[in-house]
Amino acid sequence: MDVREKTVILIPSYNPDGKLEKLIHEIISAKFSKIVVINDGSAVETEIIFDTISKLDEVKVISHSVNQGKGRALKTGFDYIKTNFPHHGTVTVDADGQHAVKDIIKTATKLQDSPESLILGVRDFSGDDIPARSRFGNNLTKVVVKLTLGISITDTQTGLRGIPYAMLGSLLSVKGERYEYEMNMILECKNQNILIEEVPIETIYIEENESSHFNPIVDSIKIYSVFLKFISSSLLSFGVDILLFTVFSMLFKDLYPVEFILIATVAARVLSSLFNYLMNRKVVFKSNSQNTLIKYYSLSVVQMLTSALLVYAGYQLIGSGEVAIKIVVDSILFLISYVIQRDWVFKSKSKSKNYSYNRQVD
Repeated sequence: MDVREKTVILIPSYNPDGKLEKLIHEIISAKFSKIVVINDGSAVETEIIFDTISKLDEVKVISHSVNQGKGRALKTGFDYIKTNFPHHGTVTVDADGQHAVKDIIKTATKLQDSPESLILGVRDFSGDDIPARSRFGNNLTKVVVKLTLGISITDTQTGLRGIPYAMLGSLLSVKGERYEYEMNMILECKNQNILIEEVPIETIYIEENESSHFNPIVDSIKIYSVFLKFISSSLLSFGVDILLFTVFSMLFKDLYPVEFILIATVAARVLSSLFNYLMNRKVVFKSNSQNTLIKYYSLSVVQMLTSALLVYAGYQLIGSGEVAIKIVVDSILFLISYVIQRDWVFKSKSKSKNYSYNRQVD
């Protein structure tokens, strides 16, 4: 079966111009017969565009009474596709003409070949003709994604994505109503251990990207806020640990002048690690796995002993400033611990085994 017969094109649109109608006709000419367009509360003067395309047999237009954001528009489309087009792959396309039809076909084909992966159509941002706003926003987000998630994504802002049918249900529950939703989608794949694959596409910017409703300041803040969950609990626990270490050092320094660092480190780490684990389990990773508990405390024991030995060695060399030494040592261990927690302790098993993926066959 031709890939286009088992693919639904989803286009969220807000205040479109003539490029949307042109795009629709190009997609239909490429033999795609199922197109869902979400009118996300566009202005009255754009209704003629939606009325025109809604008369096409291949197009279904769903309208929001008010603007709700790209994330909500995508969810509306996913919900409709999930109900009306069982076992169809979905390719999301921006309404501003930045995605060539040949790349839409390429993305749909890649989705057919990799039916358990999220497919990203990625642009090349190295050219001199790329708008500075887009280059800066993508490069910054790419670095953040690499540092916090440990995955490399060439184009974090791409709206051209291939989504397996079986992922639609979980994507409906992903948080985010605006552009942050697309970043949360990537985070969901990381949490569920779903592979993200890329296909290179043509880089098209029309009128310096004027029709894009992405605000690099306001919307970037919302995008980056999702990563705070990964570091906030560790930073809070770090502060709790330092505070408790300071208190226990004051309590035991005179009683145990040699062993007080070890005692203070162990006592502080036991309490702060419990706080950190509960934060990670309930807030960050939302995991109830007992294996996670075992892995977490195995790491905590190793980290605690390493901290105690390094702080003790530093104190013996310097003779004072145990709190300052503790801060330096644990700052380094914090970074190491984060990577281990991200890639081992709280790494989810792939849930794809619970999905009913249907590979499209010819």
